[in-house]
Amino acid sequence: MTPFPVRLAHELDACPEERRWLIEGLWGAEAVGIVGGEPKCCKSFLALQLAVSVASGAPCLQRFPAAKTGRVLLFAAEDAPHVVRDRLERICAVAAVTLADLDIQVIVAPVLRLDLDADRARLDDTIASLHPTLLVLDPFVRLHRIDENVSAEVAPLLAYLRGLQRRYHVAVVLVHHARKGAAHARAGQALRGSSEFHAWGDSNLYLRRSGEELSLVIEHRAAPSSAALALALRAEDNGLALRLVEARAAAGSPPAAPSLSAPARIEQILSVAQSPQSARELRKAARMRASSLGDALAALVTSGRVTKSEGKYHLTPR
Repeated sequence: MTPFPVRLAHELDACPEERRWLIEGLWGAEAVGIVGGEPKCCKSFLALQLAVSVASGAPCLQRFPAAKTGRVLLFAAEDAPHVVRDRLERICAVAAVTLADLDIQVIVAPVLRLDLDADRARLDDTIASLHPTLLVLDPFVRLHRIDENVSAEVAPLLAYLRGLQRRYHVAVVLVHHARKGAAHARAGQALRGSSEFHAWGDSNLYLRRSGEELSLVIEHRAAPSSAALALALRAEDNGLALRLVEARAAAGSPPAAPSLSAPARIEQILSVAQSPQSARELRKAARMRASSLGDALAALVTSGRVTKSEGKYHLTPR
């Protein structure tokens, strides 16, 4: 019998910082995971904003830079096609991009069942032909007729989606409901059904509502997670999208440290700067060590996302 192949741990391939993310700090590169929350928590809006960010390169939630762009494949089981288009157009308006310019492919079949071999084969063939960077499935409850509370029934469906990710190097966003009345449970443990959902995700985003207030918890398998961030669904002219709400610091206290990676923090600062910034200015604004700043700037310049000119840095025009 042939033994399994092995390699010494120090010889395993390393992943450069600039290749770890699909959306900096928000969704890992080729990650599978959950956008979860109770009904009416704007889960679908968040999933569509992830899609627009990947397809356009615009920062998601106006804060998290897209590290990689590409085609998006979307199946919205609960919304009519005209509703999907309207939501995408309004999100695009806020992001200052045009929907017609984006490669977002929408599956328009009325039903897609992950528990049916025929539908899984069709989805496999669709992904093989389109080669999307991101697959969005919304919501899980409309994609099967299994018992979500039974691990033995849930696991094969999630394993199939993991298989898609590995075969086609595609990130997978699965929208899923949280249990009602689970506001005091840990975000991942509040997901409806089997604990397989929480264990499966590489990147998970959890939305919660308290009255009129929304909060977002970001959780990663291989990167630091974040504390809850305040969100609001805001209309701007013809646009409608989720935005981060900056928390006000108590009088005399320093502002909270950003939850983004070092390169993402630098890009965020440059995105709102009125002019190119020196390393000293960036270090002061980002509140990071000189060595961390140097590594982040080197990665951004090497990847082409930031340009250095006359000793100062600015975002490279897309």
